[in-house]
Amino acid sequence: MEEHKQRALLHFLKGSNKPLDLYLNSLAEVVQDLKDSYNPLPTQWQDANKVLQLMIVDGCFMLEILRFVAHNLDDYADNDPIFSYHGKLYIMPFIKRDMLMLENQLPMLLLEKLVTIDLNKTKDDELLYKLVLKFCSPIPATSISSMGKCLHVLDVYRKSLLYQEKPGRTNQRKFQASHHKDSDDIIRSATELNEAGIRFKKSKTASLKDIRFKGGVLQLPTMIVDDATESMFLNLIEFERFHVGVGNEVTSYIFFMDNIIDNERDVALPHSRGIIQNAIGSDKALAKLFNSLSKDTTVDPRSSLNQVHMEVTRYCKKACNEWRANLIHTYFRNPWAFLSLFAAIFLFALTIAQTIYTIYPYYHEANSTSELPPPHPLPTPFHTPPHPLHH
Repeated sequence: MEEHKQRALLHFLKGSNKPLDLYLNSLAEVVQDLKDSYNPLPTQWQDANKVLQLMIVDGCFMLEILRFVAHNLDDYADNDPIFSYHGKLYIMPFIKRDMLMLENQLPMLLLEKLVTIDLNKTKDDELLYKLVLKFCSPIPATSISSMGKCLHVLDVYRKSLLYQEKPGRTNQRKFQASHHKDSDDIIRSATELNEAGIRFKKSKTASLKDIRFKGGVLQLPTMIVDDATESMFLNLIEFERFHVGVGNEVTSYIFFMDNIIDNERDVALPHSRGIIQNAIGSDKALAKLFNSLSKDTTVDPRSSLNQVHMEVTRYCKKACNEWRANLIHTYFRNPWAFLSLFAAIFLFALTIAQTIYTIYPYYHEANSTSELPPPHPLPTPFHTPPHPLHH
């Protein structure tokens, strides 16, 4: 890609109409900050000039990529291997994947400096974040201002996945009181939750934090799974693992999804509700993907998802829901088992009907006999008193 980066640098400087030295001098003022953004650098990268050369080439190339996708730059040849319709169709997906790799991140400070000089204005983080999100994953522009300070492109993308316009509040006291009781419970799969009477519904937003459970309804955000999803999530998980204080919401989401997705049946259910859009092939492949992503991960006990986990577990432990789940699991998973249950109920109903028809005539006859009027007493013969004798 070095050849393409050099060509992008020339186009960037031409469009900017500013000399290269102006950018280099501006970056030289913060070169130590740029170096400190990385782990201790090897000896060959201690040279400030070498670092600046790398930063200016890669930074301008990234800005050209972002602008090309957002504004369709027209100063490149139609047959350019990168900055053309052909490049947007076939090359940009791979560049996006590489730009979201943790080891490929450029400090946001670098991009801010380049944009500030190019536009002859003060630092504009919002404009830069819009370009990044336009390239990675479009979200509502109203969310940009609430992102705060971002370290790099991967951090911007991560915060866009977690954006909530009206973030919910977690009852920490309630959580702390109930955590110890349910901490060993593992949330059931989507199929088992459905058997327990839990319904799945698509959330109103695409935020990974927009997961709620209320009244037997589990709301989950829409997730489009394609060939780049695995790489993207793995890098987000690693970013959260190695950066203290940034949070672990993405890791908790992956852990939660792995719990409710065990096999292809568990994928089919949220897919039918529009929660999961599968672009990688079979449901079995998607289930395998989530199972592999959660390897060696754990959920933060203080996470709001852990609270949802406990609420779902308590719901499933209610006696009526457990009976319902056991009934469905035992008799309705297999069509033959269902037919056997239906036949048993039918025969039981016939037995009751036969018993009723056998006993009913006896009681009907007894009732008819008891309802007859009592017999009248026989009339006594009428005796007239003897007439007195007349003498």
